[in-house]
Amino acid sequence: MTWLKKPSTTGGIGYLVVVAALVVGLVTVALGAWRTGVAIMGLSFALAFLMRAALPDGRAGMLRVRRRLLDVAVLAICGGVLLVLAVVIPNRK
Repeated sequence: MTWLKKPSTTGGIGYLVVVAALVVGLVTVALGAWRTGVAIMGLSFALAFLMRAALPDGRAGMLRVRRRLLDVAVLAICGGVLLVLAVVIPNRK
């Protein structure tokens, strides 16, 4: 398979890890444990935030979409909102 190449940057590997964690979170939500799934997705965005903040632009790979400040802000907001939702929304009785 010549079209399938391994990531050439640290950020590319991190991106694949984040996408895999998001898929695990979505599957967890689909199986019924929505609070755990949303928390997993929030943590994956938090991981992407940490990697984008730490890696230089040349090594950020697919985590680099816009300027660093905007990327970091969007990832922090997404991760934070998902984690807050997982904690704050009450269970139905």
